[in-house]
Amino acid sequence: MSVDLAQFHQTFFDESFEGLEAMEGGLLNLNAGEPDLDVINTIFRAAHSIKGGSATFGFSAVANFTHTLETLLDETRAGKREVTCEAVDLLLQSVDCLRAMLAATQSGAAIEQGQVDALHGQLEALLKGHQATVSASEMAAPAVASGGAGWDIMFRPHPNMLRTGNDPVRMFRELAQLGDLSVTVDASGLPEFAALDPEASYLGWRLQLKGDIAHSQVAEIFDWVTDECDLEIKALAASDVNASGPVAKPAAGPELALAPQPADRRDATTDRRVAAGGESASIRVATDKVDALVNMVGELVITQSMLSQLGTAEDFDVDQIHKLRDGLVQLERNTRELQESVMRIRMLPMSFAFNRFPRMVHDLCQKLNKKIELKMSGEQTELDKTVLEKIGDPLVHLVRNSLDHGIETPDIRRAAGKPETGTIHLNAYHKGGNIMIEISDDGAGLNKDKILKKARERGLVRDDELLSDEKAYELIMLPGFSTADVISDVSGRGVGMDVVRRNIMSLGGRIEIESQLGKGTTMRIRLPLTLAILDGMSIAVSDQIFIIPLTFISESLQPVPKDIRGISGQGRVVQVRGEFLPLMALHELFGIETQVTEPERGILVLVEAEGSKVALFVDALVGQNQVVLKSLEANYKKAPGIAGATIMGDGRVALILDIASLVRMGRQQGGDPQRDAA
Repeated sequence: MSVDLAQFHQTFFDESFEGLEAMEGGLLNLNAGEPDLDVINTIFRAAHSIKGGSATFGFSAVANFTHTLETLLDETRAGKREVTCEAVDLLLQSVDCLRAMLAATQSGAAIEQGQVDALHGQLEALLKGHQATVSASEMAAPAVASGGAGWDIMFRPHPNMLRTGNDPVRMFRELAQLGDLSVTVDASGLPEFAALDPEASYLGWRLQLKGDIAHSQVAEIFDWVTDECDLEIKALAASDVNASGPVAKPAAGPELALAPQPADRRDATTDRRVAAGGESASIRVATDKVDALVNMVGELVITQSMLSQLGTAEDFDVDQIHKLRDGLVQLERNTRELQESVMRIRMLPMSFAFNRFPRMVHDLCQKLNKKIELKMSGEQTELDKTVLEKIGDPLVHLVRNSLDHGIETPDIRRAAGKPETGTIHLNAYHKGGNIMIEISDDGAGLNKDKILKKARERGLVRDDELLSDEKAYELIMLPGFSTADVISDVSGRGVGMDVVRRNIMSLGGRIEIESQLGKGTTMRIRLPLTLAILDGMSIAVSDQIFIIPLTFISESLQPVPKDIRGISGQGRVVQVRGEFLPLMALHELFGIETQVTEPERGILVLVEAEGSKVALFVDALVGQNQVVLKSLEANYKKAPGIAGATIMGDGRVALILDIASLVRMGRQQGGDPQRDAA
């Protein structure tokens, strides 16, 4: 009787990726010259499990590589080999290499054998007593050096790359600063105009960069987008450099291979994502959560049985109505508890998001020549799996910003009377019905005067306009806004705080900034616990019901006629405590006939998103309730101003408003309400 081992592959890969995280965490906690035997044993056991599993399933390349790694770790735990910084760095590179090998094996892609062989050779040399001298970037680079000729680059972004805020043109400008650059566009993937998505990327490019340039310099420019594009970097031959005439246009739809990414430039858990999708297909659930769910199902069956007996009783009379009422109350309680039990199954601790940062801080401290201590708290605070996976990239960008722009170099900190070692603190905790995530540092803080000066130069703020600290700090989240004097590749090429804020708001959250010059900055993210269920306010427009997420509502009021003003060609505004806000009538926006056409006869709901407020004119407030969010785009099509839909208790469909979209529409409609109304 033969057993199909393929059914166990997914479990093997899940456990192997967890083992790699344990290895990485242990290596980061190893101190040179002071080895912790328990930590070394943990690292060894993880490597041993990966080797044994890969050999069992026939993944010989992974097994062979891990065998050498295991031998090195075994000698270390036996006291035959000292723990050195060089050895730890090499082992960290080995973890990166193993992660890439497992990801390739899982997806059926080819393993980058050149990178594996180079790193395997370094491990063998270390075992034989030789010092490994090849850096991570040299190990990842192609065997052929530029030789002064240059590089031939094939670059094709994935369709969603522009949505993350990355800018190919900016990358090309940086390439042009390295040498003589020739660019040829490949428009073969461009669809007909009617099918064009303005936020999608369809173009590809062939770039020839001539000059004596290191491969690492070229690869570094594409570091931020290697997961979002097809990229191939090849050395130019001398004949290519001397050839005359324009660069040939590439053939339609070329097959582009992904160049190996330098191990010292990767985030610790980025490669865990399978190339096809990026999100984990399975989760581990604690047995107590499963037991609670099974118990609730049992309670639900008992309640259903009781109601069924009442419903089929031939002698049912009015005297038994109290039994029916009690049964319905019990059914409601069971249903609510069952819903909570199911939602708890999807909840994962924040450690799944936080675990990538020790490695990232370790690597970037070496690159930036900074001393930084990373503190983490609230790792066991739980968040819905979907939210947890989508908040990862914004968190990475915020931590990179703190590393690059927030924490000063040791000499600057000494001059300011600070300890040489800066601190970044990641903290997660529950507050009300939300989860709060804080990224704080004790660095230089935000310079309000510098921010306002840059904003006034760009026409974003009038010269005579006074802004509070909170409003001034929100300016850094405008598209393309930066006060950095030097462009850095650490905190993201072409990626700004506007992308971070947009991604957070797409999860129904918001971001707040607190800063003190010379003392540090705190970025505070407020998120819902889950995207499947949200707390909302039901509002009525004629006979239609809409849902406004509670997190966006600041207040509701009934205005008086004198507070409503019209702006020629731009609609109306309402004055609320001296502030003029764009007024948007939902019946006009969605084409609904209603008897309530004057704002003073209805209700204004003030909502805030992306740092701006809008007053939504509705007929009435219906009430506050929890709703189950359903995708309108997946079941119908995308509609402006609508985030989704839900089914109400009476069976009607209610649309959930996209407040961020409505605020943007209000800004376009109202221009600058403060100036125009004045």
